[in-house]
Amino acid sequence: MGSKFLKEKSLSSWRLLSLQLWDKPRDPTVYGTLEIDMTRALQYLDALNSDPDSPRVTVTHLAVKAIAKAIAANPKSNALVSRRRMYLRDTIDVYCQVATEGGDDLSGVKISSADHKPIRDVATELARRASRVHDRSDAGSERTKRTLGRTPGFLLGPLLRAVEYLTYDLRLDLGRFGVAFDQFGSAMVSNVGGFGIANGLAPLVPASRVPVVLLLGEIAERPVVQYGAVVAAPCMTIGCTFDHRVLDGYHAGKLARIVRGCFEDPFKEIGIPSRSSSADDRLLLGPHDTSGKDRIDNECRDRKPGFVREEDLTT
Repeated sequence: MGSKFLKEKSLSSWRLLSLQLWDKPRDPTVYGTLEIDMTRALQYLDALNSDPDSPRVTVTHLAVKAIAKAIAANPKSNALVSRRRMYLRDTIDVYCQVATEGGDDLSGVKISSADHKPIRDVATELARRASRVHDRSDAGSERTKRTLGRTPGFLLGPLLRAVEYLTYDLRLDLGRFGVAFDQFGSAMVSNVGGFGIANGLAPLVPASRVPVVLLLGEIAERPVVQYGAVVAAPCMTIGCTFDHRVLDGYHAGKLARIVRGCFEDPFKEIGIPSRSSSADDRLLLGPHDTSGKDRIDNECRDRKPGFVREEDLTT
């Protein structure tokens, strides 16, 4: 079976050094926050959700599109570390964490090629697949639960590390054993705002090899400065966690600017797709609303992504 990973070329001196300084993402974690004025984002969601025949789009779906767009514009951030070398994924997949069992358990859904999917398609796919997880009809999720339930506690850690090693270091497809290849993708998004949590910072999950995690907080009115005056506006804090072996502050800043832009003016940065999401994904841009009146309402392509080692890429 051919390699699913290709070596990355032209590593910077810092990148070469960082690969030797740290092991898997337990130590090189960097945290930050984004304070977002959600005025335009809420107008955007209202515009999308005004069509009763379309899927309901939420802040989570907007975050999926925002981080996917940011990674697409900065492809070297779509990376993972394997055997102290850097590899690039060839698709941008975003993993959305899903609370199950009435909040007592946690699962998730990976949206493959999220950068190419219109936001309504992201909403439809996440709703359908999350519903299967909640109804315990998702084969992969249920198989994982059964495996975890049958594995003695003292073997669980070694089993997880073995799966991680076989998948990411030996690049083996364990699909025949019910383990999806690279099942967490390029970034993770988790929304805790619905639980009344104003802000938070999520950990990197070592076995996932995901370098970026976004944690969405509660939307609430806060004082902001607009046109030189302090006014109340709906705001949200996004907690950002990234792997310093993959991203520096400079690179994280580039991602952050795009994510912020997608939230602060999604009409421009993402657009409103036509009801029938076609392959060309034509966008209808919404007009800028200056009324100042805002309302606060608190099956995908199964393609195994490959990986390319950065120093093997041609310049």
